[in-house]
Amino acid sequence: MEYLDFEKPIQEIKDQYINCILIEKKSGVDMKGVCNQLQYKLEKTIKKLYSKLTPWQRVQLSRHPNRPYTLDYILSITNNKSFIELHGDRNFGDDKAMIGGFGKIEDITFMFIGTQKGKNTKDRQYRRFGMPNPEGYRKALRLMKLAEKFRKPIVIFIDTPGAFPGIEAEKRGQGEAIGRNIYEMMCMKVPIIILIIGEGASGGALGIGIGDKVSMMENSWYSVISPESCSTILWGDWKEKEKSAEALKLTAEDMQKLNFIDDVIKEPLGGAHFNPEQAYKIVKKKIIKYYKELSSIDDIEKLISDRKNKYIAIGCFND
Repeated sequence: MEYLDFEKPIQEIKDQYINCILIEKKSGVDMKGVCNQLQYKLEKTIKKLYSKLTPWQRVQLSRHPNRPYTLDYILSITNNKSFIELHGDRNFGDDKAMIGGFGKIEDITFMFIGTQKGKNTKDRQYRRFGMPNPEGYRKALRLMKLAEKFRKPIVIFIDTPGAFPGIEAEKRGQGEAIGRNIYEMMCMKVPIIILIIGEGASGGALGIGIGDKVSMMENSWYSVISPESCSTILWGDWKEKEKSAEALKLTAEDMQKLNFIDDVIKEPLGGAHFNPEQAYKIVKKKIIKYYKELSSIDDIEKLISDRKNKYIAIGCFND
């Protein structure tokens, strides 16, 4: 387990707790009393630490190297070996930063789509750090249309620092691909559930972010720009990132207050990276809940109309 700077007090107590158990095993001395005290102290420290996180600390948690990624969620919440990954945009190629395919939760078939980061240096390069090219967004749209054809609900996991900013991506129509997805998703004739599980940055997130239910994990963020980039633009120095994270109102709590999202998904104590299995169970339960709510709407036109009105209601404008 890796620890962030503000998590160091947890690491120290946890190390003491582990040492306590090892001493008891090696020496045979009864250390249960000390171990119980350390366990109580650990739980108390975790609760105290995570009850007053700053926006910047939540951004750090969203990027935690041990945090579950899209494929972790999909493979854990779907029935055993039911997920079938589909590849390619049928135009240019297969973008490894965007994954998708059919899978089952209980007896319900979903189309799962999401941005995928890597767990090590080689994998991160292979996945391009979860930053899709235009063909990634076009692959996502192809899969959504496939789900629409077979009348299957769509579940989308968002965890991206943004769309890939390379020259080749721009040449192949990055902006058009994102815009096309937003346009098409507004009129998709099946329920769409959006889950922001980590980073939700810029148009890279919005390109697969239009849905009937939009929820954020407790330690995720959603914004037009990252705190570092915002800090560089406004203050000419990325070191003001904590100030910009506060100003951007990018946390799940902020997004819910502003009516940009429908729900905040509570994470296990200490964050999803502390207890991934529990996080998977929570997310699975939420998906089933959202699906039941949306599937109760029999009129497809009403589903689409509600989806459009949901986004029209965001912000203020004058005719």
